[in-house]
Amino acid sequence: MTCRVLGFSTQAYYKWLKSPVSARVIEERELIGKLHELHEEDPEGGYRVLADDLEDAGYQISERRVWRLCRKAGIRSVISKRQRKYVPAGPPVHDDLVQRNFSAERPNELWLTDITLARHERGKAVFVCDQGRVQ
Repeated sequence: MTCRVLGFSTQAYYKWLKSPVSARVIEERELIGKLHELHEEDPEGGYRVLADDLEDAGYQISERRVWRLCRKAGIRSVISKRQRKYVPAGPPVHDDLVQRNFSAERPNELWLTDITLARHERGKAVFVCDQGRVQ
């Protein structure tokens, strides 16, 4: 009755009752233990090095699975490159030929642009610089 309420077949329940831990879980536990051993020998190596070491030990396993198991077990290389969230601005790439001042000491003191909106002969709006050129 419990199997019917939970939506399981009785065959699946008795199969689980016979061996509650699947072969895949047992294999993953064994591989994680082996990965911990290999990582203790060489903590500088990442998952790629560990995948090569497992292959040398006779295991046939993909790098992606080694990565997943290392992530699951918390195995990381002691050498890690910290990535920055942003790159600070460097020096200007060329001379300031326009020589405009885009900074202001107080709000609304200096406008940041001199582009205005004008009507085109077809009725469309276009942007015009202070020199009168259409952009």
